[in-house]
Amino acid sequence: MIGGAFIAGSSPEGSAAVAYPVFTLFLKIAPGVTRNFAFAIQSIGMTCASVLILNKRIKVEWNYIKFVTLGGLFGMVFGTFYVLPLISAPVAKLFFVSLWLSFGIVLWNENRKNKRDMYDAIPNFGRSDIARLVILGLIGGVISSIFGTGINIFSFCFMTIYYRINEKVAIPSSVIIMTIETIFGFFIHTSVIKDFQKQAFEMWLICIPFVAVFAPLGSYVISKVSRKAAANFLSIILVVQFIGAMYVLKPVGWHLAMSLIVLASGLVIFALVSKTPRRKELSQQPL
Repeated sequence: MIGGAFIAGSSPEGSAAVAYPVFTLFLKIAPGVTRNFAFAIQSIGMTCASVLILNKRIKVEWNYIKFVTLGGLFGMVFGTFYVLPLISAPVAKLFFVSLWLSFGIVLWNENRKNKRDMYDAIPNFGRSDIARLVILGLIGGVISSIFGTGINIFSFCFMTIYYRINEKVAIPSSVIIMTIETIFGFFIHTSVIKDFQKQAFEMWLICIPFVAVFAPLGSYVISKVSRKAAANFLSIILVVQFIGAMYVLKPVGWHLAMSLIVLASGLVIFALVSKTPRRKELSQQPL
């Protein structure tokens, strides 16, 4: 959780991105316990990281935060009650790590360009952008209801590739979004569904001191490095996450085929999104 907390504060990946595969596959902890633990521990670590972000006045994109969070709250409720009971967690994990890897490859390729126009806020923000962000939040909320994280990296993909938001702005923005969503998820499982397990509670108490320190430390460190360094760090995380999932899950047959198809499809989709006409509409001066 020391590593997971640092990654949660310094990237759009929540600490559950580390905890979920390790806990469920190496430590043989039930997926439901791991998900609830993820909500609980992120409610501490990511809140501490958000406090540091706001206190240090690290630049964030408030339209991104507001509307993705709004959609995410509804997505979290829908996913918890109607999607979660139908999903096989290992298959879903394979799907998403393959998708995130395709994004990481496209982001890395975009940053290889000598000149890449970037923005600190969404230029010419309008009603169509509100609809896009709310829909992103809805989908991301469903993903988070399964793993305890996901809305942050899912929305971050779109923000950096489609809207060309500076990674150093998008990362702390995604941390604040996940903070709100994870507290809400924690509330649902402790006060509404009331399925918060004793094992999850005990693990939570053990890990609180570590995440309270290392999550805000991650946010502080990432605010001090260059934009490209932040983007490259994220790409490395996504590659390691994919390799780790492949090693632990050892997919064969249609599971492996699905993973490769998602990876290839994601590369095509994110590459097309990065070349979308939306950027031709921008009038704001790029960074």
